[in-house]
Amino acid sequence: MTHRADEVADVLADIIGPAGSRPLDEPAPWRSDVADDHTPVEYSIAFEEDGSHTLRLLVEAGARKPGPAANLRAALAALDRLAQRYPLSLERFTAVRELFLPAEPRGVFSLWFSIVVTKARVAVKVYLNPQVHGQAAAPGLVAAGLDRLGLAAAWPDLSAHAPRPGSTLDRFSFFAIDLDDTPRSRVKVYQSHFRAGLRELTRLGAACPLTDAGVLADFTATIGGLDSYDGRPLVTSHIYLDGDERPRGFSVYLPVRDYVRDDEVALARTKTLLSAHGFDAAVLDRAVAAVTDRPLDSGVGLIAHVSLRMGRPRPGVTVYLSAEAYAVAAPAVEAVGAA
Repeated sequence: MTHRADEVADVLADIIGPAGSRPLDEPAPWRSDVADDHTPVEYSIAFEEDGSHTLRLLVEAGARKPGPAANLRAALAALDRLAQRYPLSLERFTAVRELFLPAEPRGVFSLWFSIVVTKARVAVKVYLNPQVHGQAAAPGLVAAGLDRLGLAAAWPDLSAHAPRPGSTLDRFSFFAIDLDDTPRSRVKVYQSHFRAGLRELTRLGAACPLTDAGVLADFTATIGGLDSYDGRPLVTSHIYLDGDERPRGFSVYLPVRDYVRDDEVALARTKTLLSAHGFDAAVLDRAVAAVTDRPLDSGVGLIAHVSLRMGRPRPGVTVYLSAEAYAVAAPAVEAVGAA
């Protein structure tokens, strides 16, 4: 993707805004929740079923004087500029905008961008916060968002597969929309699951007819190896295309950094998973080398999440890499999870 390097760097600098020109020996101007050290960008590499790769950058826009409302205004201005640069389809975003973007937002963020890069094109996805009106309002907000996007029939099925009905341990965390107009354009509903394990994941995955319970079990055993994940929560997403009543795809995101001693262990587990799925694990070595040259056993968190994508439209594995621009977390005192 070398031919896209300058283009993507320009887009990234434009979205980040004033924070991008600050020296890294100064503290982060905003406690961005994109990364543990508050860097407002995270990288990920999607290993696709056809052998290709997709680079994604998760980015938070920042204002000159950052704050929840100011950052939202900066993000909306960045979206306007992106729409001038790329042929974005904003109809679905407009349909839910008033639900998710109040003038005085609550929560850790309001609007994040995913810049999706392939050899052929650059695409954009937005992440909205279901907890922008508070945690208790999140289920109703997700239901209303699905309704406005013509997916009202999806909500009863999604609710029926709640792993622990009525529990606050399962929380809606992201509502994502692809900003293009193709048959593969997705709406994704994400949930975070505290103190959960394979049993809860299996129930959630059953909402998608294409979920393979055996593959899911192998994934959690390889990357985490625990019965219950009591640190950072497991995250899931259900993927909907236009008119769906049931999800086309189901993904699980395991925060591997909380369940390994260091990144050397995290990399080894992730490469084992990639090889088991028939992917070229050497691609991940090159990606890691592009982000850092530190010894991998000197910290933990470079590999932040590993995700398994099942169903359609894009099955595969995705690995999430932290920029570590501001800090490197020390290795864990004790090893946890799978050997």
